[in-house]
Amino acid sequence: MSIDDDPFFAKLGHFRGAREHGAPLDRLRAVRRAAEQLHEELSSAPPVRYYRSAALVRVPYPTKYGLRDACSLPTPLMHIENRLFIVQIEHRGATKTVLLSPSDLRANAETPFFKALATSMGPLSGLGERLLAPISATVEERLAEVGIAPERVDYISYDHLHTQDVRRWLGSHGRPGVFPNAKLLVTRREWASTQGLLPTQAQWYCPNGIDGVDESKVILLDHDVLLGGSLAIVATPGHTEGNHSFVVRTPEGLMVTSENGVCCDAYAPLRSRIPGVARYARRTGAEVVLNGNTLESSVDQYISMVAEKTIAGPSRRDPDFPALVCSSEMAAYWAFPGLAPTFAYGDLTFGEPDLAPRSRADVAAARATAAHGGS
Repeated sequence: MSIDDDPFFAKLGHFRGAREHGAPLDRLRAVRRAAEQLHEELSSAPPVRYYRSAALVRVPYPTKYGLRDACSLPTPLMHIENRLFIVQIEHRGATKTVLLSPSDLRANAETPFFKALATSMGPLSGLGERLLAPISATVEERLAEVGIAPERVDYISYDHLHTQDVRRWLGSHGRPGVFPNAKLLVTRREWASTQGLLPTQAQWYCPNGIDGVDESKVILLDHDVLLGGSLAIVATPGHTEGNHSFVVRTPEGLMVTSENGVCCDAYAPLRSRIPGVARYARRTGAEVVLNGNTLESSVDQYISMVAEKTIAGPSRRDPDFPALVCSSEMAAYWAFPGLAPTFAYGDLTFGEPDLAPRSRADVAAARATAAHGGS
């Protein structure tokens, strides 16, 4: 599907050419300048109508991936808390609903890495999963808490497709999905990557997670875009080849969401109280600490994380840290002693949701758009 003729979407060209310099340091400087410009522009945008981040599930994650070589604790695992983000944007008299990181918890558990981790617990795997990977709520339950009907969801998107299975939401092989009017927003590079993975990548992608999804339900992004003037999708490659980040203008300023890093400490390591992290930053001069399970491109990921924290700017809750609301945020847990973020956002809510059912005109317009290839 194309969005070129849809007024809800606008192209962003701030980073065009910034990564084409030969030297990584020159690329970093160019990307930082572009990120500063985007921060200034989006800071004056109107806030989204509604923003909510809500926990779905906690999962154990190797510390050597989440904090790479920076953490000095011997604790092998940390907890990361996967969240759903519900964003509503008013545009030309209508409200669009966007879900960021809607995870199908049951299907995602089939991801080879996490399935092997659960199997390694042996006979206690059931108890171990409940203790080490407790579920807070499903996507459907979180929407029901707010009162947003499934047919009100217009778009879903993920910063990357690690562990994700989209078939439940979009439908597959002719079977309808939970969100009948939703389209997936994904970079063309990420979509292509999922269809030809190397073994080092495949451990982190849900098997058959996109199998049989109708192409009319998928919008492939070839450039950065602005949705309704208040939510930007910006390419931030590195963690995966097609990684992108979400920049949302909230009443509390810009908030950036991705999984290039797993906590605000990773974006301001000199301010971190996690054992070893600040010392690592002083010793190496590193501005950021990568979330590196696959390390598809550590140079790109480093540059992308600097871009993310520059776009976000300082958090109004703690200006020592940038306004990074990680899609899977490191969280303290009794089973992993000593590992806790210095500053974390947790669940957030801004504004009041639009709960009105879709009008017949909205439904007819959506059907007409689908029939004409998304124009």
